[in-house]
Amino acid sequence: MTSPGSGGEIGRFLTLAETAELLAVDAATVDELVRSGELPAIRVGTSGPWRVERTQLEVWIDEQYEATRRHTAWNQGEFANIVELSGARQGRMRPVD
Repeated sequence: MTSPGSGGEIGRFLTLAETAELLAVDAATVDELVRSGELPAIRVGTSGPWRVERTQLEVWIDEQYEATRRHTAWNQGEFANIVELSGARQGRMRPVD
């Protein structure tokens, strides 16, 4: 592992800014994901900066791909338009005359 800022291999832990750069989003988006608990991270000290472990980021990315695949497969399935199975709220649909 190389020292921070050496331009070599990425270290074990990433800052939120580094994580944002890898995901091609802004740091505020990553901060929101971390604070919501969606993206696993640790805090250095009791009020120090957040750090995202590189391997955890890779697992999270894989999970996002899988969730997208499942969502797409469901929406293309033959039962996707059945309200009871789709997860849509029944109160939003009006009966047809």
